[in-house]
Amino acid sequence: MEDVAIEGRTGGTDSSGGEQKPRRSRRVRMTGAERREQLLDIGRRLFAEKGFEGTSVEEIAAKAGVSKPVVYEHFGGKEGLYAVVVDREMRQLLDGVTGALTAGHPRELLEQAAFALLDYIENYTDGFRILVRDSPVAQSTGTFASLISDIATQVEDILGLEFKARGFDPKLAPLYAQALVGSVALTGQWWLDVRKPKKAEVAAHLVNLAWHGLDGLEQKPRLIGHRKN
Repeated sequence: MEDVAIEGRTGGTDSSGGEQKPRRSRRVRMTGAERREQLLDIGRRLFAEKGFEGTSVEEIAAKAGVSKPVVYEHFGGKEGLYAVVVDREMRQLLDGVTGALTAGHPRELLEQAAFALLDYIENYTDGFRILVRDSPVAQSTGTFASLISDIATQVEDILGLEFKARGFDPKLAPLYAQALVGSVALTGQWWLDVRKPKKAEVAAHLVNLAWHGLDGLEQKPRLIGHRKN
């Protein structure tokens, strides 16, 4: 069990004018698992607000009411804590998107994907702010770009079937999946700050662009400008 001290009154006078004895600090006992979750929650808020570079182990420890060695004991340092926070947020977003892609018309599936991402931005704003930031500890498997790629992989299968049904080359599905998911993600970054128009309207416009663009696809698109390579 781990302890955290909560300060009580240290002195004063009682009703008879006599001096009160200082109260002893109460200590709330916290398990190792509870402490870990507390540090993750505090780290998440600070990383979202200040970024990786702007957040220090000292500040995380101070907010938790513990010493720096406690943070190192649980995560090995700021990098370790950040990596766990990012991993959790990536799984939260990916699970939300993949879980939203249920059976239905292809256009409805696009709506479900758009809503899933916008839902995450709305409900897990701190997490999204962390994911879209770059940091020195972000690896090729732990960046927002890699997360978008993972989500696009889920969309590939849907587009592949649609392409095949329409007579297009299904091998191009990955390219279009990246383009579609990337456009939604970038729009989401913009919407994160402006929050206008409403979420449903944003989703409708995203799907409008994506669907009608797909609906009018040329089987062999050509360039009309002077540049050909």
